[in-house]
Amino acid sequence: MLLAVAHGSRDQAAGASIRLLLRTVRSLRPELPVRCCFLDLARPSLAEALSQVAGSRPVLVPLLLSNGYHQRVDLPAALAAAGLPLPHLAPVLGPHPLLAEALADRLTESGAPPHAPVVLAGAGSSDPAALADTARMAALLAARLGRPVTPSHLSAATPTPHQAVADLRRAGHPEVALASYFLSPGFFARRAATTAATWTSAPLGPHPAVARLVLHRYDQARAATEALAAA
Repeated sequence: MLLAVAHGSRDQAAGASIRLLLRTVRSLRPELPVRCCFLDLARPSLAEALSQVAGSRPVLVPLLLSNGYHQRVDLPAALAAAGLPLPHLAPVLGPHPLLAEALADRLTESGAPPHAPVVLAGAGSSDPAALADTARMAALLAARLGRPVTPSHLSAATPTPHQAVADLRRAGHPEVALASYFLSPGFFARRAATTAATWTSAPLGPHPAVARLVLHRYDQARAATEALAAA
């Protein structure tokens, strides 16, 4: 079983987007049971979901775009409380080339032309590992697009997306594209949409590349659990 663990949000559109993503995951692998839970602000909670699937030994796939406290502390603690070994926790989704594919497609959908400089807008974090992940994702997207991408952060770090867009415009780029590095709509996506960028892409949502990445992370963790069992 694949148990997807999302951040959670009071925004109903965010939960709907996550469920659409998991519908795409199921369509790619119909034989695999896929369930969803949330770390905060939505139900079922992670603890509720683990109690509901007790005995099935699920693989937890964090629907998180970078490493941080949840991946290092919260999720391992939940696994331990459920009596599951750490290999049952898959890596976070990002950074990964499949996310670069999805981000590039969302930029194209926004109408951004191939020559426009790009700012990657992430949620931000006080965790250096999370900030480094966003920088690596910007490098992967730059490689995909064939032009520079500036990483930015909506909280706890600089530059902010507003600063990064303004800096590019002052540097002589009247038109700038903003790539929204969020899985779903919500508070951060709305804030990112208020920059002076000419084009702002939609959140990643149920993009097929993201669904393939969810399954890839599941397969990675499943292989680790099988290796542990065989040891």
